[in-house]
Amino acid sequence: MKHACSSVFLLLSILVVSISSYSQDERPVLKGPYLGQKPPGLTPEIFAPGYVATRHRDYSGSFTPDMKEFYFSRRDVDTEKWRLIRFKLENNQWQESVVGPRVGRPILAPDGKIMHLGNKYMERTSNGWSEIKSLGPMFDREDWGIMRLSASAKGTYVFDDYKNNDVIRISEIEDGIRQPPKLLGPQINSGKWTAHPFIAPDESYLIWDSEKDDGYGDTDLYISFRQQDGSWGEAINLGAIINTDGVEASAYVSPDGKYLFFNRSPTSAEDGGDPEGDIYWVDSQVIEMLRGVVDQISLWTAQPPRPPGP
Repeated sequence: MKHACSSVFLLLSILVVSISSYSQDERPVLKGPYLGQKPPGLTPEIFAPGYVATRHRDYSGSFTPDMKEFYFSRRDVDTEKWRLIRFKLENNQWQESVVGPRVGRPILAPDGKIMHLGNKYMERTSNGWSEIKSLGPMFDREDWGIMRLSASAKGTYVFDDYKNNDVIRISEIEDGIRQPPKLLGPQINSGKWTAHPFIAPDESYLIWDSEKDDGYGDTDLYISFRQQDGSWGEAINLGAIINTDGVEASAYVSPDGKYLFFNRSPTSAEDGGDPEGDIYWVDSQVIEMLRGVVDQISLWTAQPPRPPGP
């Protein structure tokens, strides 16, 4: 395993090169926050078309806490190879580069010091990222298939497992000690293809994708809010604003809490081939609107019954 990680690190070191093969010099320079994109409202929009959203398969976007670096994975439709892509804000201009081959679905920890890559991770260094490391035997198991692992500010992990009926597990820290992962309840682990979880930094909610009978077609995004007793509430479909008859997956909320990012793939491509997915974004008020509805229902059901009238 050590030799394998070293080899991948070597690839990471030599592949930080210009991504000119994916772009054209005549494209306008991107400047300003969010790769210079006009923020969306309550209707999802493709994020950075022509830069992040391309003819290739672009997935799993993630910002650093200072919002000056954006990472995502891309599958080249010509070579069928996956790569980890970075946009970095330098001198108020976003520069695009290839970090290296993709290892797991990239997602940054809330403090930006760790980039989780499935059951692997990299640590932030003074000049970039460390070699790829294993999370250890508790997670690096041959009988588990971890695609995406998301961490909270307290270090709680939530992750999927495609080798065991597409379930989501959680691993918390108690008294400074990492606890063995355990399955989340049936309100989370139900339906098909339950995967790609995102836990809010403050652990107030969990978003994931699944195919359920109450959905809009293929996989939809669902959310569960943490209850006062620490349990997870029922799964709530994010609704027709977000979900379509295609595939919605891999939710992520920007570090500033303002925008929900996710992947969307149509059911079929215009040319009749396999559709490629793009990263979309939408105002995170869609989450707060659902939270408000849940809070109102909880308040209503918690009120004592009225006494009978005279």
